[in-house]
Amino acid sequence: MENSLEKKQRINLLMDLYEELLTDKQREYLDLYYHQDLSLSEIALIKDVSKNAVFDNLKKATAHLEQYEDKLGLLNKHIERLQIIDKLENDIKKEHKNIDEHLKMLREL
Repeated sequence: MENSLEKKQRINLLMDLYEELLTDKQREYLDLYYHQDLSLSEIALIKDVSKNAVFDNLKKATAHLEQYEDKLGLLNKHIERLQIIDKLENDIKKEHKNIDEHLKMLREL
């Protein structure tokens, strides 16, 4: 189970990738909660809705982000690229071993 910081980081990364696929309302709620770090109560006051409505909107919006990631996999590919880059950097430090193999992996992504 992810802790709240890991979840927040994941949602922020997913927002970077898929924000344009969300509705304006979904983007606004996610921005208020994850970027501006407002509480459910604060958002409810701003939007003149119940805390439960805020929670439901956030839950639906994050579910949409996760669905986009399940279908498109952009975040997973990004993470894989970063891991390969780390391996490349380590190989460069170790006298350039296995660089061709890692370059091939990058090309295949």
